[in-house]
Amino acid sequence: MKNRLRELRAARRWSQADLADRCKVSRQAINAIETERYDPSLPLAFTLAEVFALPIEEIFQPTRPDPAR
Repeated sequence: MKNRLRELRAARRWSQADLADRCKVSRQAINAIETERYDPSLPLAFTLAEVFALPIEEIFQPTRPDPAR
């Protein structure tokens, strides 16, 4: 799933550890989400949206399968 976490975090000058602390998850979880290796659970997505004071849709954009396949 595409996301803007790195951009939003950098704008606030937060480290991955800072964001992880605010969300009560590991730094590794934040890294995996930012690098699109892991899609967050719905509760975590809501927490991230709350931390950034943005709707979920402004943080995450679903990747759609290629219709030509």
